[in-house]
Amino acid sequence: MAVTIRPLVAGNWKMNGLRSSLGEAHAVAAALAGPLAHLAIDVMLAPPATLIFALSSSLGHSRLAIAGQDCHAAASGAHTGDLAAEMLRDAGAAAVIVGHSERRSDHRETSAMVRAKAAAAHRAGLTAIICVGETLGERNADLTLTVVKRQLAHSLPPGCKAENTVIAYEPVWAIGTGLTATAVDVALVHAAIRSDLTREIGDEGRMIRILYGGSVKPDNAAMLLAVGDVNGLLVGGASLTARDFLAILGAYRGHE
Repeated sequence: MAVTIRPLVAGNWKMNGLRSSLGEAHAVAAALAGPLAHLAIDVMLAPPATLIFALSSSLGHSRLAIAGQDCHAAASGAHTGDLAAEMLRDAGAAAVIVGHSERRSDHRETSAMVRAKAAAAHRAGLTAIICVGETLGERNADLTLTVVKRQLAHSLPPGCKAENTVIAYEPVWAIGTGLTATAVDVALVHAAIRSDLTREIGDEGRMIRILYGGSVKPDNAAMLLAVGDVNGLLVGGASLTARDFLAILGAYRGHE
């Protein structure tokens, strides 16, 4: 039986954006209430933590949801500079990205740490967007599926459901490089993720959204969306401007 999954397009601003950038997010929200109101998809932006409250409080009842880019596993404590999932929720976030390759690499985050952060997101009532993906060296060594499946297995906390968990496959070698995995590559990895999710958590695994990320742009969005088991996109640099992000959302017109 075919399963219908509502797509999600999430934009990750990373360490970009000042208060002067809020107009870009407001333009996206306006389009979702206007010319793109017919799209049956969920849309989310993950600005830097400094903008979460300002953005969420100014959006009102907009369809545009807000996410954090990371969280600490603890609900509170002596963790200078860190943010608890509960703090993100209090500021207006509905989700949080955990395990992004830049966190795994730059901050030496292990899958066990990612699992704890995803559990914290669930504890706070946030959707956990759990990222997995291989490096260029691992890809060249034909270890893509081995790495992705291992990361997934060790990053999933108990209690994952379609309503509180999203998986994002982002091949590290494609992030910010201009390179994009081929449709065949994406289909292979997403099918493996779907299979593992279903085996690990049963029917809920069939409904969890699996996003593709890695140099997603307006000119390749339609190709990526046509791939099986791609239930949305995690967009980096192209989400910084309303023009490019809306062009990516517009690619869904052919997939309704």
